[in-house]
Amino acid sequence: MKKIRLCCLTIMAAVNVMNAWAGGLLTNTNQNIEFLRNPARDAAIGIDGVYSNPAGVLFLGEGFHLSLNIQNAHQTRTVSSWSDLYKLGINNNNSNFKEFEGEADAPIIPSIQAAYNKGKWSYQFGFAITGGGGKCTFDYGIPTFESSIAIISSQLGAFGATGYDMNAFMEGRQYYFGFTAGAAYKVNENLSVYGGLRLLYGNASYKAKVDNIKVNTANGAVAFDKFLDAANQTVEGGLAQIAEKLLLVEGGIAQVQQDIAQNEAAGVPVLEELTGKLAELQATRQQLVATQETLKGAEGSLNQLEPYREGVNLMCDQTAWGVAPIIGIDYKLGKLNLAAKYEFKTRMRMKNKSTVKEASLISAVNKFKDGEKVDEDSPALLTIGAQYEILPSLRVMAGWHHYFDVDTKQYTKDMLGDSNEYLFGAEYDICKKLQISAGMQRTAYNLKDAGINDISFNVSSYSYGFGIGYNVTDKIQVNAAWFQTLYDDYDKAPDAIGVKNSFTRTNRVIGLGVNFTL
Repeated sequence: MKKIRLCCLTIMAAVNVMNAWAGGLLTNTNQNIEFLRNPARDAAIGIDGVYSNPAGVLFLGEGFHLSLNIQNAHQTRTVSSWSDLYKLGINNNNSNFKEFEGEADAPIIPSIQAAYNKGKWSYQFGFAITGGGGKCTFDYGIPTFESSIAIISSQLGAFGATGYDMNAFMEGRQYYFGFTAGAAYKVNENLSVYGGLRLLYGNASYKAKVDNIKVNTANGAVAFDKFLDAANQTVEGGLAQIAEKLLLVEGGIAQVQQDIAQNEAAGVPVLEELTGKLAELQATRQQLVATQETLKGAEGSLNQLEPYREGVNLMCDQTAWGVAPIIGIDYKLGKLNLAAKYEFKTRMRMKNKSTVKEASLISAVNKFKDGEKVDEDSPALLTIGAQYEILPSLRVMAGWHHYFDVDTKQYTKDMLGDSNEYLFGAEYDICKKLQISAGMQRTAYNLKDAGINDISFNVSSYSYGFGIGYNVTDKIQVNAAWFQTLYDDYDKAPDAIGVKNSFTRTNRVIGLGVNFTL
């Protein structure tokens, strides 16, 4: 019965989500179509540099530069799960394997980059969905929901349970809106520096539901609340019977002890029949007390299930904002351009507006208690890049991103290490009007089992992007791109109740943008 208490507390544990998107755990580098065409933009000179290389934007030349972008992203998140407990599921066909797939869509992801260059100064502004955005829905719940109900059913076997059924649903929505403003200064013809601030506004909502819980019995499926009532009646009846039997046994022991005392007082030898009967009654009492303790434990365990009579129904909205500095540098050396940028950690405390108004017996739900603040820092980021002009029409690029994930409040070293990204790409001017580009990105997360749960997981990946740029006029360029991410599998060690999960994802982004020079 102790397992019942353990597992029922985990039903909501997976709601403890920290959604994450591409590019570090809470930083989205996909802010311009030119990135989708070629992700190695850390030392490129372009209006997209308002995000990727702000110091380099100064070398675009004087005037007003504007970039308008729209992206469409589609993700799937798949958890493959194995457990013998699943065999108890009425609709699981006696299989120990279930696959839980969530779909995440962000139909419109807008971004704007703008810069006004005059003399030695470049004044810049950017807006983007900085920390990713979209909605992920698990129509049939997640393994934590399934395994928790399954283990409860298993532990209720003493009351006639042979299986379970349930409806489950999980949905998370998250948007981090980033507003960046700053200025670059040209130290000389080869060197520029940048300083700015980013305002990050986070908005998220989570919905979790587990209902229509049923317990299968020899007489068919029974609603969980009715089964719980019947189990409670069985335990209460058993305790009442034990109490009555204990009274009788205690009376019998008292009577035998009195007979033995009378014989001893009269100097009459105590008959073996009396001592044997006393030993028998004492053994019976011991057995009854042990059974009583077992039933009391069962009673306590059943009481732990009372919050689940109506299932689980959680709705929580979160909001927060934070500000962090950004500094950058760009150095031109002939055909070689070098650049670096450092984004400081953004401190974020998401405030809950939730259906959970008071502290819950379900500890994991308390993270979503109304009015509570939840740590969701955006990690510091260091980027270093290089661009080399092989020919006047051909450029190659490389970059490195280091995310200081461990320094965020919500993570510990037991959960993860810092993340790294490695980027390579090339651009080729086919003619004066048409440009093509392509590149790849390796994202290497240093996640550990403690940092991964059913819905909040990142796995290392390879991303590939390609696209075209078309110069409509000397002052207008149209960009179009495709970006595909291929994710690794992450196999997590079996948990305390023997459930093994394997995690993977898919991601596809298409985008269209227009750059203006005025």
